[in-house]
Parts: sequence; structure tokens; C-alpha cells
Amino acid sequence: MLTMHLDAPLLRHACLFAAILLGVPQAHAAAPAGPGQWRVTVQEFAAAHFKNPAWGYSHSQRDYALAQQMAAADHIALDDDVLFAAAYLHDMAAFKPWEDEKQDHADVAARLVDTILKGTGFPLAKVDAVRAAIRTHMFDRDPIGAESLYLHDADALDWLGAIGVARILALADPNGAEPTGPSVVKMLVDNLDKVPARVLSPAGRALLPQRTAELRQYLQDLRRESEDLRTL
Repeated sequence: MLTMHLDAPLLRHACLFAAILLGVPQAHAAAPAGPGQWRVTVQEFAAAHFKNPAWGYSHSQRDYALAQQMAAADHIALDDDVLFAAAYLHDMAAFKPWEDEKQDHADVAARLVDTILKGTGFPLAKVDAVRAAIRTHMFDRDPIGAESLYLHDADALDWLGAIGVARILALADPNGAEPTGPSVVKMLVDNLDKVPARVLSPAGRALLPQRTAELRQYLQDLRRESEDLRTL
């Protein structure tokens, strides 16, 4: 018999997952909708405006696909309208003109997301659910609701594995300013230390061993080939 000991945050989210799985009514638990014009509009907007190798358009694509994959593995029905809008717009406040350096980008994006969705044909009755998913997408926040949970876990997992390495290394300044090579390696170490414990869904946790092993192996190889980072 396998006995698991969960800390308080994991226990709270295990209870959330159990409620979802057992059919406790959740807001916006509709079947996935087919692609509509508003989706094309949002996708084209994201592709045109969110250009960054770490948190740009391609990151949004991966988050959306991985959230769908994990929810399906856990047999959870998501409102795909909410997930799609949140996945493609969750990092909008990391870019100008929506950026506000005095506030967390998740909070700013949650507040402003309706300005992007209005007039696209998006069902605006679902905007509050989109706001909730965006507000808690970072690994250190606590998601409430299925769409929020799976976007949160997809976003966390995208900091790990080979893709996590690629994202972080792309941030290094080519002219030697911050972040430098050693600085981005510290980001990778921090992600390996902090992110895994914050992946909360069963399907997300099932993906952790491979992704953490890939990141850990990369760091070991890098240290070996750079005299423990002294020649990096």
C-alpha cells in the first residue's frame, strides 16, 4: 500500500481536483467549442504583439496545448473558451503598452484582458473566469477552478525540461549586461528548486520526473564542461 503525505497547499489542491473529478459543479464546465472567428483574432493579435523567446507567442501555444493534454489525462472537462483566451493573453502585460512595472504582470493582464476581448466575438460572460486563470497562472500562486489549475500547471512545466532551458538561456544579454550567462544559470537552478512542488494536478505531477531529470542533467553537464561555471 502506498501512503502519500501531502503538505497543506497540495492537500488543498488535491481536494479541488477530487471535487472536479466527482462532478461537483464548476463554473463554465462546458464542452470545448470549435474554433471561432474570435479565436483567430486573438491568436493573430498574440502572434503580432507578443515577441519574446521566453514568454512570447510560442509559450502561449505550448501552455494551451499542454493544459488541454493534462486535463484530458485527468478526465476533466474544461471550458475551452476560457482556457484559450487565458492561455494566449496571460502574459500580455509583459509587453508594452500593457506593461506596468509597478505591478505584477499577472494582475495587470487580468485587469486589462477585457479590452482585448471586447469586440472580437468572445462570450464576455466568461471574462471573469479568464481573469481568474490569468491572475493565478504563475507557479507561486494558488489557482481556483479547473481552467486556472491546468493553465497554472502548464505554465509551471514550461519552466522545466529542455524547453525551460531554451527559454531561460534565450534571456542572456549578448553584450554581457544582465542577465549574464551565470545569472541565467541561477534562474535555471531556482526553477528546479521552486517550481516542481507547485505543479498541482495529477497529470502535471506525472510529467515532472522527466522534465526535472532533463533540467538537472543539463545543469550537471554544464558544470562539468565549464569548470563548475567558472569558464561560462
